[in-house]
Amino acid sequence: MEMTYEQRLRLMHQLCQAQTRADHLSEAEAVSALANTDIEDSAHYLASFLTFRAIQAAGRHPADELESDFEMLGVYQCFGLMIYAFLFMPLTQDGLQPDYGRAQITIAKTLFDGLAPELLAEIIESGFHKFKLIAEAESEHWLEYRENLDKVTISYLVATTDDDSPHSAEDVLPLFGQLLSQLCEAFTAD
Repeated sequence: MEMTYEQRLRLMHQLCQAQTRADHLSEAEAVSALANTDIEDSAHYLASFLTFRAIQAAGRHPADELESDFEMLGVYQCFGLMIYAFLFMPLTQDGLQPDYGRAQITIAKTLFDGLAPELLAEIIESGFHKFKLIAEAESEHWLEYRENLDKVTISYLVATTDDDSPHSAEDVLPLFGQLLSQLCEAFTAD
């Protein structure tokens, strides 16, 4: 039986969440979670998860950057919001609409847990500004960047949820780190 995109997204959410949980769900709990997870919550979680993994793969250190290069935190926020957008885009064909406001807050609170609300607000604002710049940019560089991030995001979804995928999730994860590094370089050069 072929899975729908929404089912794949929920499955990927559960599989990625299982990687980060110390306690494991019983089979009944896992089946229930798979069936009852809000799709918007899945997209938020996955955007945060993949951004966190990209930060690790890129060898970045947000705690240090909080003091030395605060602007990079906005870049991470932007990256997370872009992943959210690419994860959610296929769902719009089913009439669902992304909630970017909620996504921004959820991603920021997840990535930057423990920061003061005024710092979170600054990161969210900076990230959204960068997101809009990239989304509206028509230069070949940004068109190609968006296309590459979209492809890597969907490749990860397939690698995670399809046993017949030519790549494993572990093969695809470093590509997120490379794309995040490119984004960091672009905003360092500006």
